[in-house]
Amino acid sequence: MALPVAEWQGRTARLWAALGPALRERLAAASLHDAVRLGCDLLRTEEEEEAALVRLCHQAPTDKKPEAASWYREQGNREFKRGHYQAALRLYSKVASHEPPGSPEVSVCFANRSAALLHLGHFEVCLEDIARAESHGYPDRLLPKVLLRKAECLLCLGRLQDAQDILGVLESKIALDRVMTTHLTRLKKLSQLKVKLCEKERCPEPAREARGGTQEKSEMWEENNSISGASSSLSLRFDAERGRHLVASQDIVPGQSLLEEEAFVSVLCPGESLPLQDGEAAWDTRATNADLYCHRCLRQLLASVPCQGCSYAKYCSQDCADVAWQQYHRTECSLGALLLTLGVFCHVALRTVLLAGFAEVSRLVGWSHGGDKDLQNPGARCKPLSEAPDAGAGTRGIPGCDGSGRYQSSYQALFHLLPHTEQHSPEHKFLCTLSVVALCKQLQAAGLEAAVLNQESPQEWSEPKTCEKTSDELSPELKTVAEAMLRHVLQLQCNAQAITVMQELGPGDGAVVNKKPVRLATAFFPVLSLLNHSCCPNTSVSFSGTAATVRASQPIPSGQEVLHCYGPHRCRMRVAERQQLLSQYFFECRCQACLEELESGVKSVVSIRNSFCCPKCRAQMQGEEDTLCCSNEACATSASRENLSCRLQDLQQQIKKALGLLRVGKADQAIKMLLKCQMDAGNFLSPEHLLMGEVEDHLAQVYATVGKWQEAARHLKRSIEIVEMHHGPSSVETGHELFKLAQILFNGFAVSEALSTIQRAEGILSVHFGPQTAQIQELQEMKACLSELPRNILQRT
Repeated sequence: MALPVAEWQGRTARLWAALGPALRERLAAASLHDAVRLGCDLLRTEEEEEAALVRLCHQAPTDKKPEAASWYREQGNREFKRGHYQAALRLYSKVASHEPPGSPEVSVCFANRSAALLHLGHFEVCLEDIARAESHGYPDRLLPKVLLRKAECLLCLGRLQDAQDILGVLESKIALDRVMTTHLTRLKKLSQLKVKLCEKERCPEPAREARGGTQEKSEMWEENNSISGASSSLSLRFDAERGRHLVASQDIVPGQSLLEEEAFVSVLCPGESLPLQDGEAAWDTRATNADLYCHRCLRQLLASVPCQGCSYAKYCSQDCADVAWQQYHRTECSLGALLLTLGVFCHVALRTVLLAGFAEVSRLVGWSHGGDKDLQNPGARCKPLSEAPDAGAGTRGIPGCDGSGRYQSSYQALFHLLPHTEQHSPEHKFLCTLSVVALCKQLQAAGLEAAVLNQESPQEWSEPKTCEKTSDELSPELKTVAEAMLRHVLQLQCNAQAITVMQELGPGDGAVVNKKPVRLATAFFPVLSLLNHSCCPNTSVSFSGTAATVRASQPIPSGQEVLHCYGPHRCRMRVAERQQLLSQYFFECRCQACLEELESGVKSVVSIRNSFCCPKCRAQMQGEEDTLCCSNEACATSASRENLSCRLQDLQQQIKKALGLLRVGKADQAIKMLLKCQMDAGNFLSPEHLLMGEVEDHLAQVYATVGKWQEAARHLKRSIEIVEMHHGPSSVETGHELFKLAQILFNGFAVSEALSTIQRAEGILSVHFGPQTAQIQELQEMKACLSELPRNILQRT
């Protein structure tokens, strides 16, 4: 959740309503500097609000609980015995997060998790967990068990000498134990592994090609001299109407990489979780984003490395954990519950100032107060961010650029992103102010001020924090931090970038993998933020971890502005809906798509294709009021918009039930229900309605599950037709559908059609995501496999 939890929003709204008119007026007109001071005064007198915030934090605990570790261990052992190794793996990771540092159970937890990893075939990661178990003091009496596991992993990886060494150590350990009967099972396993080792030494397997975890090769380009991470084909411009923006300095072709930027800061969105009620002692076994991705680099987790101080933060490696601790987590660790309660925007704001460092934060906050100096030239007047630079100043006069005129992905550039202080509603500004001040007060109360101000020595980083200040008054330094944080929270409404990832739907073990984009993290990208919005953009943005890449999605002639879609796209929404959603950015969209729809007065393509149809003659239903009439003059049918909308909602619920049947293995029942949904939808929805395409897509998925490849392909082709009508033949949506069709045709052995589909899918997806993505690599593997078939088979198919 970007904003604080609903209960805190409600309390601040009631407090705002209770304020006198004069104070409300002062707060509404206050600068960021004054807002922080007024917020400090209010929270000092409203102790009940702070107490309520503490109570709300109890619903999102992030401390380590040994009783939770025991409960998760029991659940993990149960799943392991059932052979559900993936579920056991996730549960053992939760155990690791809750075990206190130094607990003897930590080593056992890593050993248990290594067993699940071995069964899942993740041999390298299994070895890492075995090493963790040994380093945490795994009991000597149990060591033979993990040594056998280690030898098996080494054998599977082809490291025969290492495996032989481990087996020798194991034999020695067993021989030293006089009670041989306790090792009968292990002796049998040892004998089997020795036989396996001899076989591998006689007939060594060819070395496997490494897959996964490889670094993507950067695409070759000439970097821009004025904009960090940007191609030389872009120029930075500024004018009063569009502010800072990027234009093409030369003709750009589709698929060309224009910008590569690492996020200045990113915070993982925790995902859905079940808040605990007072006195409730149950723990959620579901996996959320917080369990699935590294909290620093956003890499997908297999066997997480837990934070030593809290149960929330998890990392892909000890290196990531150490860097996070050094840069920001040593400050955030004890505040986890408060940060989850106050929302992702507050968390991003805190992490931003921690990464920037107090010296830089203080310098820029001080500059923002000055009226007679700027950052590079003390003799120049401090201009508003919206004011155009002096003629002839070039990029040096553009806000955010350094003294040499270079716009970098830096805190200075981030600080210059517009906070729109005057445009935010007074109530929203009040909520953000109290949230930031409450967070800074907790930093002070927890003895974390020195860490925030970068005054700690490295020796103090791991020491427990104690309350050092009893005063309710924030220090001047923390007021500066609070002002910067308030600025960043307000900036985020217009400048936050969602980092998305393609996430598998369902178990992911089928022949056809269905994926959808989900929001993974919220980040600041100072250079990416230079791109203005269009409802019909000419670029695509993709992500790899915390890095963003912008590519041209269509030809961009020299001199044309480079544009990005902030969310509302002409293919997905009508112009009125787009304008309403874009109001949060404090501008009225005047892109070509909006102007065409507004000036022509003609219904958008989205409205026509996603319309209701006449239940009698199938013509389009039309009308702006509640009663819709058939557009066919010869047909006098009318219907209530409300009734048709209810039918649509009921249909969507039926589709969900059908997919639920598929998840529990009842494919035949799912097919029957989806076919009925398809028939019902045809009675009142336009044939081009997106839901008609979704039903076709789901039918393809179910038929593929039961191996009926021709049926699956037939339905998916119809889905692709509808997707193309809405999004266009070269859209990323069409590319994803073609990828699924390629999988179906490949599995159905329709070789020639599969090859042509692979070629088309590869062409579209490489434009939007580049040539190194997992989908492109999978398409190339399918193509290579099909191309190696004997010529007579290729000719027959």
